[in-house]
Amino acid sequence: MSADGLPMVVPAQDLPQRVRIHEVGARDGLQNEKMTVPTEIKAEFIRRLADSGLTTIEATSFVHPKWVPQLADAEQLYPLIGELGAELPVLVPNQRGLDRALALGARRIAVFASATESFAKANLNRTVDESLAVFDPVVRQAKDAGGHVRGYVSMCFGDPWEGAVPLHQVARVCKALMDMGCDELSLGDTIGVATPGHVLELLSLLNEEGVPADVIGVHFHDTYGQALANTYAALEHGVTTIDASAGGLGGCPYAKSATGNLATEDLVWMLQGLGIDTGVDLGRLVATSVWMAAHLGRPSPSRTVRALSHKEQ
Repeated sequence: MSADGLPMVVPAQDLPQRVRIHEVGARDGLQNEKMTVPTEIKAEFIRRLADSGLTTIEATSFVHPKWVPQLADAEQLYPLIGELGAELPVLVPNQRGLDRALALGARRIAVFASATESFAKANLNRTVDESLAVFDPVVRQAKDAGGHVRGYVSMCFGDPWEGAVPLHQVARVCKALMDMGCDELSLGDTIGVATPGHVLELLSLLNEEGVPADVIGVHFHDTYGQALANTYAALEHGVTTIDASAGGLGGCPYAKSATGNLATEDLVWMLQGLGIDTGVDLGRLVATSVWMAAHLGRPSPSRTVRALSHKEQ
């Protein structure tokens, strides 16, 4: 808990008792930094995140260094953290990326698809269907190797080139990933334009299409200040996996209108106030984000980090 016994715990009805936070700061956060963070600092960041109680920490990406130079050290990083007790998913773009990840012992794999043609072209240099065709053997091989596979779907709520994204278009990509064998999905509000009613409509449609809430995670950006409101809507619908980034790090290098991810500390503050268990020690998490912010040379954008670290000064 934070100083002075706050936030006061006032549970709300019909919300989950526990939420699993899928921490993305070390991958989705650091990949968007202009500076390249040294490998040992990344490893220490992940160790501190695990020490704060986070059990799922997305570690890195096995993408070609040309596309994401900030994560070019995946082969050097993963052996430094492989013995941690936390789950350490890694992102792979294709067969080559999967082979590299499996060779290092990674068994939690993520692939990233798009709900829109424009973003698929910008991010993957393929059409939506072409990218799904690439992922199909990747997912199947990962499953054959005993892996757990997460399917990211970007631009679920809006696209900077195409505008509003039809719900059925998102559902088609989600169903394709589940049919391949993905164990879970992460619905990405890549440019942060979702609102709670929109979130509930998409989740309801996915349920109708046979995708249950217990395999869905949500990934909100706070561009318009809606990330926590959208998270609450997802909780009301029964979603129990929430993506967040320590200190609010991150954005998207292929969508310039995308601002930072939902800050993990802001999420934990809200969940603690609702009496929802996360297993996270908020004080340790704030200290970790303050430590990383010092290495990045700028303050954390997380309101909770700023509030609690200010109290300690």
